[in-house]
Amino acid sequence: MDVLSKLNSLPLYLISGGVILFVVAMSAFFMVRAYRAGVAIGMDKTVLKRTITSSVTFSVLPSVSILLGVIALSGTLGVPLPWLRLSVVGALHYETSVADIAARSIGLSGLSASEMTLQAFTTIGLLMTVGIIWGILLTIFGCKKYLNRIQRPKEGGTGRSFGDAAMTAMFIGLICAYLGSYIGDFTANGNYMALVVLPVSAATMGVFIYFVKKKGMLWLENFSIAASMLVGMAAAVLCGVLV
Repeated sequence: MDVLSKLNSLPLYLISGGVILFVVAMSAFFMVRAYRAGVAIGMDKTVLKRTITSSVTFSVLPSVSILLGVIALSGTLGVPLPWLRLSVVGALHYETSVADIAARSIGLSGLSASEMTLQAFTTIGLLMTVGIIWGILLTIFGCKKYLNRIQRPKEGGTGRSFGDAAMTAMFIGLICAYLGSYIGDFTANGNYMALVVLPVSAATMGVFIYFVKKKGMLWLENFSIAASMLVGMAAAVLCGVLV
């Protein structure tokens, strides 16, 4: 049995499925409690049902990009781990990036199925878990103080909160870090693929933002990430074929 077959074995499916089932059951429990509480305080049942329907719709559509992430990672890490991570606590940009960084740090050329070993899988899974668990712990012990701080209006009467400025700064920093790594990979190894996919995906996202912000087509926002990923993947495939 090869490594990928072991990563897709029945015990791993049962473990991941059990955790996901628990989360789904917990979500259903609180949804029922919230519905009953709404009825108890006199809210219209029609409004409640419409809210549930719209919430389901706007939850399912953005999950297309999450499904793409599971598919992208399943070729090297198997289905159970990416399925578990991206269904419960993981973030798409985090999981793919950290998995690739962990693979390279232990001597692999990247997330390569042919190079994957059980030891490498264990290291990658452990690093992915340790790296993201702090958000949960910090939320438990410091969420109230954190929210009070980020919601406080910025001094000087601009009206922007600290949270707005912090999120903008973190986003710009994240983009700069990725761009720097792509340029470094190109100059050191001649790998230009990321420099091709990045502007194509960014341009695709820009088109969606234009129609959402300028044309009021808010429903397109649910497809923006998934479409950007698909167009970026298509650009990578096309570039690989032509070059």
